[in-house]
Amino acid sequence: MLIDDEEAVCWALERALKGEGHSVSVAPSAEEGFKKASARRPDAVFLDVRLPGMDGLTALGQLRRQTRDAPVIVITAFGNLDTAVKAVEGGAFDYLAKPFDLDQALDAVNRALRQTSAVAAERAPAPADAEVAGGDIVGRSLALQLVFKRIALVAPRDACVLITGESGSGKELVARAIHRHSSRKDRPFLPVHIAALNPNLVESELFGHVRGAFTGATQARPGLLSLADGGTVFLDEVADIPLPVQVKLLRVLEQNEVLPVGGTQALPLNIRILSATHQDLSKAVAEGRFRHDLFFRLNVFQIHLPPLRDRPDDIVSLAEHFLNEFTHSYGRKRKELTPEALQVLREYHWPGNVRELKNLMERIVIMNPQVRIDARHLPPLAPRKTGAERPPDHFASLHDYREAAERDYISRKLEEAGGNMTRAAELLGLERSNLYRKMKALGIAPKDSPAGA
Repeated sequence: MLIDDEEAVCWALERALKGEGHSVSVAPSAEEGFKKASARRPDAVFLDVRLPGMDGLTALGQLRRQTRDAPVIVITAFGNLDTAVKAVEGGAFDYLAKPFDLDQALDAVNRALRQTSAVAAERAPAPADAEVAGGDIVGRSLALQLVFKRIALVAPRDACVLITGESGSGKELVARAIHRHSSRKDRPFLPVHIAALNPNLVESELFGHVRGAFTGATQARPGLLSLADGGTVFLDEVADIPLPVQVKLLRVLEQNEVLPVGGTQALPLNIRILSATHQDLSKAVAEGRFRHDLFFRLNVFQIHLPPLRDRPDDIVSLAEHFLNEFTHSYGRKRKELTPEALQVLREYHWPGNVRELKNLMERIVIMNPQVRIDARHLPPLAPRKTGAERPPDHFASLHDYREAAERDYISRKLEEAGGNMTRAAELLGLERSNLYRKMKALGIAPKDSPAGA
């Protein structure tokens, strides 16, 4: 069943599904969907969020009860973290952000039809109450909606999560969002920035020490991990942890206990560890700088944050968000960015990612009394290099040029991911199965990939 009031979406999905041999019924509203589901119970449902009358998230629970837990695939063009969390909370089988490829939709429905209602019912609820404001993650790009989906799926599971991405891309915000939507949300969230710790005292800082453990240890002191007991620890730049300390961290993960420096008695410890790095940990493992067993324990579930330059749709949302935030905190009149200023921001390559954009907006609020911020009020921002200004003439058609551009872009992302298909799919904002289909269609051979790819 397709419940969506967009005729074009329903038409395309219906054709694709019927082409796969499925029978399809279409309803333009949740209320109409309830009626049709009563007459004939569907095996799977595509449910839009924004509908006339009852919205999709409100209808989700009733629809699942009425269809005896038929898997429901939530679709929306207005997705954010709140939407993704509520979809998972309501028991959605999957979550697709518009515009999505038909291959994605077919892959989702095929997985849904293989999924038993018993397994679908096992999805643990995630806490609701997620506002995209203040310190939260802002943006509506397709790539970021995939991040929202992965946060919503893993938050209630208590598994270790490895968050990857360039410096300044917002990895700690992802960690905080995971904690906030987990069962540990009322317990401590402790960010630990490894690079900021004294290199000679990392072990003591993390695990604590007993009295007399070393010169100057005049009294016992708990480590940072123990301070977060019952909560979540976020280890930022985990690749910088010294090898000897990695052994003890592995013990924490495997035995749920911590041994203070100089101690002989391990102490029980109940924490969830989220970690982040801008480095390639699989490469660090290959070079002997990072333990492979610790890598596998930390990398149970991975979330990759694409750099800001790869999601230009979020630049405007972020710029306006930060501008409003700083005008409020500094007590200034509300400011707005002109179309010319926004265009300059969109064309810049943002090597410092979201952090750089945030700092720029703060500087603008401090230095400019004007209400309208034009391009001339911005510092010199060199546009990103885009190669040729127009398509080469040797392509026979727009279709051929589009295929060539897509082939080149996917190949570059595969190379950037070191051949790791899962990582490449995240960089591209695609499901892994959809990436395989595109590669096959474009004649791209899979590269040799590291273990776990």
